[in-house]
Amino acid sequence: MLDDDAALLAHGYRPELSRRMGSFGNFAISFSVICILAGGMTLFGYGMNTGGPAVMMWGWVGVGFMTLLLGMCLAEVTSAYPTSGGLYYMAHRLGGPGWAWVTGWLNLLGLLGAIAGIDYGAALFAGAFANLQWGLVPTPETTILIFAAILLLHGALNAVGVRLVNALNAISVWWQVGGVLLIVGTLTLAPAQHQSVSFVIAHFNNGTGFTSPVYVAALGCLLAAYTFCGYDASSHLSEETTRAQIAAPLGIVRSIGYSWIAGFVLLAGMLFAVQDYADTLGTSTGVPPAQIFIDVLGTGVAKGLLLVVIVAQLFCGNAETAAASRMVYAFSRDGALPFSSMWRRVSHRTRTPVPAVWLAVVFALVLALPSLYSPTAYAAVTAINVIGITPAYAIPVYLRLRVGDHFQPGPWNLGVWSKPLGWISVTYVAILTVVFCLPQASPITAESFNYAGVALAVVLLLAWIMWITRGKRHYKIPVLGSAAENTALAGDVV
Repeated sequence: MLDDDAALLAHGYRPELSRRMGSFGNFAISFSVICILAGGMTLFGYGMNTGGPAVMMWGWVGVGFMTLLLGMCLAEVTSAYPTSGGLYYMAHRLGGPGWAWVTGWLNLLGLLGAIAGIDYGAALFAGAFANLQWGLVPTPETTILIFAAILLLHGALNAVGVRLVNALNAISVWWQVGGVLLIVGTLTLAPAQHQSVSFVIAHFNNGTGFTSPVYVAALGCLLAAYTFCGYDASSHLSEETTRAQIAAPLGIVRSIGYSWIAGFVLLAGMLFAVQDYADTLGTSTGVPPAQIFIDVLGTGVAKGLLLVVIVAQLFCGNAETAAASRMVYAFSRDGALPFSSMWRRVSHRTRTPVPAVWLAVVFALVLALPSLYSPTAYAAVTAINVIGITPAYAIPVYLRLRVGDHFQPGPWNLGVWSKPLGWISVTYVAILTVVFCLPQASPITAESFNYAGVALAVVLLLAWIMWITRGKRHYKIPVLGSAAENTALAGDVV
């Protein structure tokens, strides 16, 4: 039997959080965060415009496969270091404080960007539903108001405690699977015209203004890359998971694998049902999937399917808020954030880092405010999520390769496959990071400019400034616990 608290104490941390999550719950939170009904549906219109069905389908296959390899490599390191700090803690143990500091800030940027992207997407779909139900014309102002309300809901739910979060994640898994089957089955059986197989796997559409099909195809892969983010949630919730050294890595790998299969089915089912390509892209609802539902099934059924998608997105945003708040808590526990003593506080009643929850929610709101004046701001937020969090996934994998045989694997490991898969994954992330810093629309103007690369540079600059001004003095992870220290800490816990 694996002693979870002893493993945590061995890393120098005293157990503070409530360990109520099992193997399924740990898988469920990453599966809920990936949420194909959020990423796959929210960026569906982006995919139709940037490469079309051919890029959407083959991009999903390719990016999904590479993500699975990267997830397996990250899972191996997670098994050795199952702490709420996740990626930055792994980076510290394998590479030192400098690596940890950069990884932590990239991870934090990606997680907060994910909350903004997921909940803003839910607000867009809620606006589309309001348009169908009450004739409300979606505007940037109404979308932001809905977005703020969703953030408030997720903050309140996460403040209640991990038991509620765990229950909601369990429901989320079956809601997503059932939602995909319902949507695809309904669209397939509807007595309407369906597109050909050649259209779904080979039709290319370029509405970006760029002429290079290779460049456009690379940009189009953002749909899949954005959706396949957030599986590090299993790592961040490991201090609240039983048998975390096995459950957390399995949660990462299983969530990617099952999402890969379900997402392929969802995208194919939606694309087969497209009636008029131009009208779907230019829909008055602002959400192309809603127009597909309307064209094939009518307004009444379309509203029902939109509700299915919106609820799935709400589950997704709630799970992402939980993961981001644990990152805030852990980073503050090690003195990395300003006012760390506040953000690391844990409720005595629920054993939940409540201040960290609200910090994550407020920052996500601030991150999405540029959407009030920029039509491409949402795409930039999703790119920020990808280029922030994906490099953070690769850094622990790279450092594990660098230390070589000095790495002590946990119970879940890749064995002889660890090094070759690790180098493939690191190379993939390097290419992906460059691609998503590139312009996404032409001509390049202040409104169409991709600010993701600028945001990444700003975060790295701020991280460096904070490192030399306060990080060197305040950031510190505990020394690995000796047997005597573990006994003393265990006595304090009891």
